[in-house]
Amino acid sequence: MYKTKDGEEIFVIDGHVHLWDGSPENQRNVHGAEFINCFYGYHAALSPKEEVWPREKFEKYGAETMYEDLFVKGYDDMAIFQPTYLKEFYKNGFNTLEQNASLGTRYPERFVINGAFDPRHGEAGLEQLQADVEQYKIKGVKLYTAEWIGDSKGYKLSDDHAKRYLERAEKLGIKNIHVHKGPTILPLNRDAFDVADIDDAATCFPNLNFIVEHCGLPRLDDFCWIAVQEPNVYGGLAVALPFIHSRPGYFAHIISELLFWLGEDRILFGSDYGIWTPKWLVDAFMEFELPDDVRKETKVDLSLTAKKKILGLNAARIYNIDIEAKKAALGYRQSVAAE
Repeated sequence: MYKTKDGEEIFVIDGHVHLWDGSPENQRNVHGAEFINCFYGYHAALSPKEEVWPREKFEKYGAETMYEDLFVKGYDDMAIFQPTYLKEFYKNGFNTLEQNASLGTRYPERFVINGAFDPRHGEAGLEQLQADVEQYKIKGVKLYTAEWIGDSKGYKLSDDHAKRYLERAEKLGIKNIHVHKGPTILPLNRDAFDVADIDDAATCFPNLNFIVEHCGLPRLDDFCWIAVQEPNVYGGLAVALPFIHSRPGYFAHIISELLFWLGEDRILFGSDYGIWTPKWLVDAFMEFELPDDVRKETKVDLSLTAKKKILGLNAARIYNIDIEAKKAALGYRQSVAAE
């Protein structure tokens, strides 16, 4: 939990974390190496020097390190697992539901375990989705529209087979649809991460929440023009947040545009762990203020109220998390001090 200088406590829900294995032993082919190398490039380029990990740790950090970084060293009170399978690149998958659940089920008060689906898996995929709901009680999924499967290098949420999966997800009680729509990652195709299909999907499924991870970067304008018209579209700050250190002016542009178009109720914090760790991100975010010229032009401000919503309250609302009940379940005040 983060405490302000005035002693006010802010409950932090990290909306985007992974427990991955990108080690050479798990890499199926050169694409596995390319993918994790690209991740490491973002990590090294956008992190403070003292926060850069050795490559070996970055490739496979393990459950104990993750728990320590999120909840002991970091300010996270809860975190949401977002799986990314990539079985074309990794023998056992890069970051699967099962991998995440191996930690998440040990600490059920700490983690929300999300699933995933890919409409190219047909009937078998629908059956697996139902099985995942029954076993893990998932309320959200992470979709990776640029993932390769055989000769296919991606799909769109506006495809008929994707809509069939979204319809089934809604019937199964899956409310939150997290979609990677961010920078390209070698060797995946940039165009397969385009945000245009969010528009159609959000209109067709108004009862679902579409959390656009990485807020569409580098397509911020396209995303904002879609999101302002679709009240069930949210922006996830993973990947955007590290610019608060490396390019604060650029981050000011990103967050002010999101506040202007979406408002403070539809933006979610995400560390993208293990690309970045939440402690330094939250510290920097809480210290950050919009420049005067940006506030004057956009008529928005990154107030303490807005920061509290972004860091936890918005995620709590869409996942029906009772924060006071969670505090009690986590043993606050005793356990936080003990950690």
